[in-house]
Amino acid sequence: MDSIRWGRRIRAYRKLKRMSQIELARILQVAPATLGKIERGVNEPTEVQWTQIAQALDIELEELKGSKEGEQRDT
Repeated sequence: MDSIRWGRRIRAYRKLKRMSQIELARILQVAPATLGKIERGVNEPTEVQWTQIAQALDIELEELKGSKEGEQRDT
């Protein structure tokens, strides 16, 4: 999966949780602009950020990345 798809998944799950970009950025301790770049696919999250994002959105990391078997790959 490429950065753009990952970013779209992160954005979609964030919106499902009714969380703003600013709220998630605060949890990740990054600037909102940094999170925006991740959601647009300009930057990829680090492994630590992947874990933090999954925890903040209350989903499993594999689900966030779309790597669970039989799971839809794009949200």
